[in-house]
Amino acid sequence: MPHSLLPDPEWRVSPGLVPYPEALAAMDARAAAIADGTAGELVWLLEHPPVYTAGTSADPAEVLDPRFEVFATGRGGRHTYHGPGQRVAYVQLDLARRGRDVRRFVHGLENWVIATLADFGVEAWAVPDRVGIWTRDVDGSEAKIGAIGVRVRRWVTLHGLSVNLDPDLTHFGGIVPCGIAEYGVTSMARLGLALAPGAFDEALRARSGAFLAALED
Repeated sequence: MPHSLLPDPEWRVSPGLVPYPEALAAMDARAAAIADGTAGELVWLLEHPPVYTAGTSADPAEVLDPRFEVFATGRGGRHTYHGPGQRVAYVQLDLARRGRDVRRFVHGLENWVIATLADFGVEAWAVPDRVGIWTRDVDGSEAKIGAIGVRVRRWVTLHGLSVNLDPDLTHFGGIVPCGIAEYGVTSMARLGLALAPGAFDEALRARSGAFLAALED
């Protein structure tokens, strides 16, 4: 079905901090309902209390300091951190109706974040074979500002993306983020941009039409 004939996904914004296990259970239930045709697609914007999550390729040795609970999750990738000041977008789409191309979906998420960051004057990029969204840190070195991690079940997507608005960057020190030790982590605030979650949400939503259209181009 052409994307122009599909209804837009529901957008949900959760205030406060949503415990990771609670979000995971809600996401699993919604994915099943989307696959069964009893619920529509969803983009869910939220923040979590401090937590480390382990993807399907995670190496336990990359948890250097388990200061926060570590949750195993079915998404791809290795270890990542979620916490206050980091905007998470769980993107639950029905790829059976949007091209059935997982690689294109992942690239679409990357381009969506890159375009949204550009709206705030932040030049960012993706790097082949190095997961995440990258930019120049204050010292000129390359650093990660966003993460991508997805799972697809019955052609429905789970998990999605996260962008560092103003998290406590020292919290990333408890893990090797995404298994990449040689690069640092940065944030919008570290780059001198004070940005409320709502402002980022609006910019992300404004770019969502191009993201959805690109899934089938």
